[in-house]
Amino acid sequence: MAFTGGEPLMRPDLFELLAYAQALGFTNTLATNATLIDDQVAQRLRRCGVVIGAVSLDGFDAATHDYVRGQPGSFEAALRGIRALRRAGIPLHINVTAMEYNVDHVEPLMTLVDELGAAILIMYQLVPVGRGRAIEKASLDVEANERLIRFMAQAQSTSRAIMEPVAGPQYWSFLLHRANIHTGPLLRLAEMVFHGCSAGRGFVYIKPNGDVWPCPFIEVSCGNTRQTPFHTIWATSPVFRDLRQRESKLQGRCGECEYRKLCGGCRGRSWATSGNYLAEDPSCFIHPSATSRG
Repeated sequence: MAFTGGEPLMRPDLFELLAYAQALGFTNTLATNATLIDDQVAQRLRRCGVVIGAVSLDGFDAATHDYVRGQPGSFEAALRGIRALRRAGIPLHINVTAMEYNVDHVEPLMTLVDELGAAILIMYQLVPVGRGRAIEKASLDVEANERLIRFMAQAQSTSRAIMEPVAGPQYWSFLLHRANIHTGPLLRLAEMVFHGCSAGRGFVYIKPNGDVWPCPFIEVSCGNTRQTPFHTIWATSPVFRDLRQRESKLQGRCGECEYRKLCGGCRGRSWATSGNYLAEDPSCFIHPSATSRG
């Protein structure tokens, strides 16, 4: 069970909710800016079943991180919280949102991630939905997306942290494309391991009011858990059905691509830019082969 926000530690009942989820048998993860975490809070989180602390860092130094966050001192406060999580024995994930403000600073940020002892680096990309619409120009264009993904592929060979892209599923297809793998058993094997965009397939987003979205970036309600049991929404939503059958429904270049099962494009970015969650991903730099439909 992933607890996120906003900042979940602002909720006075967070520990009660964590303990309840723990009693139900859930494994709890906490997505946080870490600025409210000290040793006492970290130990309490551990007792409530938090097994992963996912902390957002948007720069390798205070100048970049504090600028993106709009809060002076947030970088140093985040580092203090991270170290408290580590002392409590809670494994650390670092969440980075790549955008024009920081994409050229990813290399030193990777060094910091390793120094902090993070097990996983989750590399988000800015998708212009919600408040992100106000900074839409900071979204990565096709060239910047390619530059970021090429760097991630290179850095993974030396980094101790496992890298996982969010809103950048071309990472997996790039690895195969670079190796000239377009079909055959290696592609089939990769499709069994990596599933690309998981919106509505292995992941959903439940809002505080009970609305169920395929992901935080696809602002389409598939039902409401206060009115309909979640398992019914999960099993019957036409939107989820579309996304689970995306290989035959994707449009544009995504629909023609040999990596449509492995990748599928970012459905959230498609929605944000066109209002159609099955449209092609406009940030993709990989061109489908002429024989991909053969």
